[in-house]
Amino acid sequence: QGQLVESGGGLAQAGGSLRLSCAASERTLSTYPMAWFRQAPGKEREFVSAISRSGTSTDYADSVKGRFTISRDNAKSTVDLQMNSLIPEDTAVYYCAANRAVITPTLTESYRYWGQGTQVTVSS
Repeated sequence: QGQLVESGGGLAQAGGSLRLSCAASERTLSTYPMAWFRQAPGKEREFVSAISRSGTSTDYADSVKGRFTISRDNAKSTVDLQMNSLIPEDTAVYYCAANRAVITPTLTESYRYWGQGTQVTVSS
């Protein structure tokens, strides 16, 4: 069973930056379309960003567009999320997700494989 493991979360001040990384345990899994979601306390899990198999196509939620950048390195089996200009509203547990075929990248139902999540806290 393939696994995804997130790292890089932590505490940042508003205006600061953090870089999250998601590592896939299997080579096959690392070539799937992948995405980042986040869930704040008391809220639904929401889409943040997605990237295609090759990395040539990306998608972002309006709330992070221009501030976050998703990238992947298939040779290293990793997908990263560079988060700049952080705001307190970015505070959440961030999850990476993957599936062999993804029709609608913004839906949680599109993904079969999920990581355990990493906490990001942004102080004002």
